[in-house]
Amino acid sequence: MDPIVTAVARSAAHTFSKSVVPEIMLLKGLGVEGDAHLGVTVRHRSRVKADPSQPNLRQVHLIHAELHDELQLAGFNVAEGTMGENITTRGIDLLALPRGAWLHLGAGAVVEITGLRNPCAQLDHYQQGLTAAVLGRHPDGSLMRRAGVMGIVLEGGEVRAGDAIRVTLPALPHLALERV
Repeated sequence: MDPIVTAVARSAAHTFSKSVVPEIMLLKGLGVEGDAHLGVTVRHRSRVKADPSQPNLRQVHLIHAELHDELQLAGFNVAEGTMGENITTRGIDLLALPRGAWLHLGAGAVVEITGLRNPCAQLDHYQQGLTAAVLGRHPDGSLMRRAGVMGIVLEGGEVRAGDAIRVTLPALPHLALERV
C-alpha cells in the first residue's frame, strides 16, 4: 500500500484529543493553523513551563493508523485525533524514519521529522493503561516510545485525508529518532 494520510485534526485549545476536520493548513515554520501548538517557540505546557524560549520541534504530531488498529484490538477506544495527533497516516513506519526525514504531504506541504512523541500521563487520563500500551522495550532493553512522531513545517500547504505521502531521507549517516 502506498503511504497516505487517513485523517487530519486540530484543536485551538490544549485538549488531549483533537477534532477530525476535512483539511488542515500547515504554516511554514509554525505548525497547524488553528491548533494550540502553533508557533515558533514551544507551546506544549510542560515545555513552556521549563523554558518558553525553546524552539518548537513539536509543531505537528503524526501517528500511524496501524497503532490505532493494534490498540483497538487490545480493547482501547482510540481513533483518529483521540491521541492528540494532527495527522494520521497509513502504510508508512513513522517510528523507523531517521531524524530529519521529510514527509511530502498532498500537493506541496513538507514536514521534517524531529523526533518521537514522549508518552505522558495524559494517555492514562484518557484511558487507563494506554501509556503502558504505547511503550515497549527494544531488544537491547532500551525504552521504545510508540506514540507517534513530531515534526516541523518546512513548506506550508493544505493536507487532507487521502493525500499521498512521499518520504525523502536525509543524507547518511541516519540518526535514530529520540524523544522531543
